[in-house]
Amino acid sequence: MIINERNIKIWSTIGQRATIGMAALELAKEIENLMVLTCDVSTSAGLDRFRKTFPDKYLDLGIAEQNMIGVAAGLASENYNVVTTTFAPFQTMRCCEQIKVNIGYMKKKICMVGIASGLVLGNLGYTHCCIEDIGVLRSIPGLKIISPADCLETVKALESGIKSKDPVYIRLTGSSNNPIIYKNDYDFKIGKSITLKEGKDVTIFCTGAIVSNCLKAAQLLENNKVSCKVVNMHTIKPIDVNAIKNSCNSKMIVSVEEHNVIGGLGSAISEYKSTLLNSPKQLFIGIQDSYSKGGSYEFLLNKHGLTPDQISEKILKNV
Repeated sequence: MIINERNIKIWSTIGQRATIGMAALELAKEIENLMVLTCDVSTSAGLDRFRKTFPDKYLDLGIAEQNMIGVAAGLASENYNVVTTTFAPFQTMRCCEQIKVNIGYMKKKICMVGIASGLVLGNLGYTHCCIEDIGVLRSIPGLKIISPADCLETVKALESGIKSKDPVYIRLTGSSNNPIIYKNDYDFKIGKSITLKEGKDVTIFCTGAIVSNCLKAAQLLENNKVSCKVVNMHTIKPIDVNAIKNSCNSKMIVSVEEHNVIGGLGSAISEYKSTLLNSPKQLFIGIQDSYSKGGSYEFLLNKHGLTPDQISEKILKNV
């Protein structure tokens, strides 16, 4: 993969889900036996060029997501490197039993990509929004879960997911014109978080496209004399326990996610914190276990308190 300033800007412009298609196109040239399976989303996932360039490496199963997982498991059994992708709620919850049995229980190495997760498809309502996928999949043994912060991290997550020895779910969030977090190439490892900003009063753990808003919120808090550390917890499972332990000298730990606060990043952090003798309080920022009315992405981020101003205000009230 060529990682330079030009490509990073292009990926950012088209957003995480279209970037998946461009990344797959390049990875197909270097990863043996790569197979990409979709459910009528070649355009939505940016895979039209891949489909035309590598027709023997592409299968469209139609709108039959559960069948897609079965076919993927069969191909994985024959030593193919398999990527499956469709919209996040259909990639995960519609296929939950198949993921459990064919991937988790049978230990098949498949990289699943859930496109347009979180709130970005809010105009289509909560049939297409996905605020449950981490919670649903986190309890399946052996399955790794990644939520990239930006499009460069999406590229790195896909490459790492395909090369992983274990099954992986990659959760894509945000829209086009995805804010750039990483301006240059960097070392990405599944299960190893990345500190984006140092600080001593509060540690903000965040994941997905909302990382950008957390960095902005941290700057607002600095203006109010609150020093914030910001950690990109791109891997929710396995969670980086060392990063959590090292943050326990903060006055407060904050988890921010475009997901239900039950079962997601915040839950994973608190589960590990409960094993420690001493740990600070935790503030959970995300969707507060409710379905609201649909609306635009910006409307729903504001509705659920996920703008930079709202994140900083909530922290100020609790620190």
